[in-house]
Amino acid sequence: MKHLLSIDDLGTDDIAQLFETAADMHDVQSREVKKLPALRGRTVVNMFFEDSTRTRSSFEIAGKWLSADVINVSAKGSSTSKGESLRDTVLTVCAMGVDGLVIRHPASGAAVQVSEWVDASVVNAGDGMHEHPTQALLDAYTLQRHLGSLEGRHVAIIGDLTHSRVFRSNVQCLTKLGARVTVVAPPTLMPSGVASWSAAAGFETSYDVDAVLPEADAVMMLRVQRERMSGAYFPSPREYTVGYGLTRNRLALLKPDVPICHPGPMNRGLEIAADAADAAQSVVLEQVSSGLAIRMAVLYHLLAGEEA
Repeated sequence: MKHLLSIDDLGTDDIAQLFETAADMHDVQSREVKKLPALRGRTVVNMFFEDSTRTRSSFEIAGKWLSADVINVSAKGSSTSKGESLRDTVLTVCAMGVDGLVIRHPASGAAVQVSEWVDASVVNAGDGMHEHPTQALLDAYTLQRHLGSLEGRHVAIIGDLTHSRVFRSNVQCLTKLGARVTVVAPPTLMPSGVASWSAAAGFETSYDVDAVLPEADAVMMLRVQRERMSGAYFPSPREYTVGYGLTRNRLALLKPDVPICHPGPMNRGLEIAADAADAAQSVVLEQVSSGLAIRMAVLYHLLAGEEA
């Protein structure tokens, strides 16, 4: 595996191997000395052209715990703010002999384009509304730790699907692992062409949250991405919450111990109520912990070399 640009790059055996490595990496978090020598002498550059807390921090910690030298580059602190092109920026950085690039960019397809320009391994940390493969891997890994095999399990993904790269990667990842996926959104936030896509990819669509929740083995709420919206996709925040939010009343519709996921950051009181976010079956913080393990596993497999 040279790059991780899309869930399409991975087969089921690749995902299983990453999960197996992630389980070992998860154990590192409970150690007093959280350090492995696997990537000693390697250099990883995190290039984030969009805001991030969880993804950027976990990739930075993952690299450092594997003993890599990690450098962070953001849009505001780089020459792109002076008008330099993305191509010139990444070529300049890679001319310094870096081994891995972790890139987040607002343009869909940016990570694939960068991988064609450089010799370093490239990890897609989110490209526009296209994909976010490590988020999908950590979500599936978290659910598998709770539910066992995902074969035949019913996962409901609810929220702003139109603007969500997490939804696109999760649909691919979960269906690869045999899960039954139902996506739910208001008509204005359901992606165009989803009917033909769902038929080809093997997932279901619905506009009725209350009909889907009682059948779900796991629920994933997605953030309403207001920063990507150029118009009014719903009349008011209150109407969105009433129609599609995971409220206290809807929490009672779930089967006992159904895991509640959210990729973060959460809009409490909009797509998810505090009662749901803080419920006993909420795995939101566990997703963060799993994200670190998954990203350690990804960097290890990309950069440690065959001798490891």
